[in-house]
Amino acid sequence: MIEPDLSQPIPEAIERVHFIGIGGSGMSGIANMMLDAGIEVSGSDRSGSATVDRLVERGARVGIGHDAAHLPAELDAVVVTSALWPDNPELVAARERGIPILHRSQALHVLARGKRVVAVAGAHGKTTTTGMLVVGLHGLGIDAGFVNGGVIAGIDTSSGHGASDVFVLEADESDGSFLLYDVAVALITNVDTDHLDHYGTPEAFDAAFAEFADRASEAVVISADDPGAQRVRALMQHERVVTFGEAEGADVRIVDIRVGDVASCTLEIAGERFELEAGVPGRHNAVNAAGALATLVAMGIAPADGARALAAFRGTGRRFELHGERRGVRVFDDYAHHPAEVDAALTAARTVIGDGRIIAIHQPHLYTRTRDMAGEFAAVYERVADHTVVLDVYGAREDPIPGVTGALVADRFADPGDVDFLPDWQQAAERAAAIAREGDIIVTLSCGDVYRIIPQVLSALEVGDGA
Repeated sequence: MIEPDLSQPIPEAIERVHFIGIGGSGMSGIANMMLDAGIEVSGSDRSGSATVDRLVERGARVGIGHDAAHLPAELDAVVVTSALWPDNPELVAARERGIPILHRSQALHVLARGKRVVAVAGAHGKTTTTGMLVVGLHGLGIDAGFVNGGVIAGIDTSSGHGASDVFVLEADESDGSFLLYDVAVALITNVDTDHLDHYGTPEAFDAAFAEFADRASEAVVISADDPGAQRVRALMQHERVVTFGEAEGADVRIVDIRVGDVASCTLEIAGERFELEAGVPGRHNAVNAAGALATLVAMGIAPADGARALAAFRGTGRRFELHGERRGVRVFDDYAHHPAEVDAALTAARTVIGDGRIIAIHQPHLYTRTRDMAGEFAAVYERVADHTVVLDVYGAREDPIPGVTGALVADRFADPGDVDFLPDWQQAAERAAAIAREGDIIVTLSCGDVYRIIPQVLSALEVGDGA
């Protein structure tokens, strides 16, 4: 992987920009916004997709595969992500030509210049909570600009330019780039120590979150329940902090949570009680909604108005997203790629399936995370899912580590009968379909490309009769 050079001067004027990996959720959102701003956009991606097709329809020039020839003759900047390999031919060519190389967070900074930025950071729930805030602000008549990690249902896009001075963004802590933005209101959903390949120590990781919070010019909104968030809270110096959660003394206190097809909760704010609907299932999403409302309150919006506006939220792409149903078996996809996220996603699924069973298809993400957390993943899947099919590791930005495969997760199951390690995707799809019966759900989980197996799963369900 490449480390972002956040000290790279950002050009004052950008008229022509090239994105390496333009089809990714974050990169495509920024590319769309630059098209909205009248900037000439080109890019490349390793394969075609519906996202790439939409960009081309909007006027972007996109090459498939990575080749130096994809770089236009005239460019003001090249935008990259940390997941890029240093020897990418387009990156090498751009450096040789002296073209400014901007991390995607720097490109987003360009779009957010002069705006009242609301930034959502945290280990889990960022995309969902960002989507909630965008829907809520739009419902309040505030046409906020935004860039999110997933498509927001009802708005049907992951980004928008916005006509107001408010700009909502999902801030990435993985490489420290969330420290780049000029933030007005910072929301920290939770903090789980991660990305030590970048930070080195848990203490440095927590310190980065505290710095992110203290840089906010207006307010910080932070969980009152999450242990990691409370570690960060102890490091912060900010004068205006709004807390949310079930803890006694939380400024936005969750009094009661109700789960089902849609989660909801009762909140107590300044002695008054308010009802809040999350719009999606899962206890964790009721907490996310409370964090979103706390952020609106920190922005000066009346709690009752904020709660009404947030009720219109209906989810984001790749967050327990239904892709189809065959012979009574529904197939979902979820972005969960950390044990805590898997636990939350599968626990939420349990609240909506009644007597049905959960068949999980797990694609381990990153060799280091698989090596370090194989036992935690196995424990969660064995406790919450009824059966798990494990694929091989999606390495993303990492080189393979000898001996680290999906088998590490499967081998940690206490009961080998609860799991299959099947690196071959067709075999994995057929195995999941063979186990499933009417009323069950199959859910793929990873922030890799596991969602691509879903057509194979649906086809296998059409052929098989279930266990």
